[in-house]
Amino acid sequence: MKNFRHQHQRPKKNTLIVGREAVINALKENRQLEKIYLQSNVHGPVIDELRALAQEKLVPINKVPVEKLNGFNVFNHEGCVAQIARVQYQDLQQVISFVVEQGQSPLFIILDGVTDIRNIGAIARSAYCFGVNAIIIPEKGVGSLNEDAVLTSAGALDKIAVCRVSSLMKAVDELHLNGIKVYASEMTAKKEIATVDFTEPCAIVMGGEENGIYPALMKICDEQFSIPMPGDFESLNVSVATGVILYEVSRQRQ
Repeated sequence: MKNFRHQHQRPKKNTLIVGREAVINALKENRQLEKIYLQSNVHGPVIDELRALAQEKLVPINKVPVEKLNGFNVFNHEGCVAQIARVQYQDLQQVISFVVEQGQSPLFIILDGVTDIRNIGAIARSAYCFGVNAIIIPEKGVGSLNEDAVLTSAGALDKIAVCRVSSLMKAVDELHLNGIKVYASEMTAKKEIATVDFTEPCAIVMGGEENGIYPALMKICDEQFSIPMPGDFESLNVSVATGVILYEVSRQRQ
């Protein structure tokens, strides 16, 4: 069953940084950027510098035709336009350290391939309500945390920490190094949710509805679990499933 998605709206001009030098300066000044749109056929030393800075700052670059850039209705873009981040991203290790220092048992949600911003917003809302410390997202392959996502979350994305990482595989390694178990929600898993001990420090991986969790990522998770469903249907919507899982986590921790 295909998902219905929002039509992609053109970003507002006041959320854009236009031109190569302006984008490079924004990166050097550590401004939080959601993504960079780069004309697919541009090259040269300035572009190389821009790419290196973007990689260092974990800002994804989208290669696009010039028509895409012209569609932003901005002048003198020089083949480069950046979108200012609506959400302020935080460092994963710093969040882990802060949570531990507060005497809490860490709880994280990892989103793998979740692209529908309405699902992301709904997940953030449930995560905030149930005490999740942070949502972890990859640099690429996730829906933009734009104004629509914030609105769908009822403002939760402004209140909960969001960590953008270069690789979910590396993020899992970092969680493991900090003594945090990583569980994968998988509809075919034999182990049922109620038998998982969520009272210990943990992170839960939620996969996109179309492709699920990336196999290599699934392999390095500590355990897989499923939500038992007597109904004859494929699976729950990812945001609904997250809410169900977080309720069980909250029940156990209380």
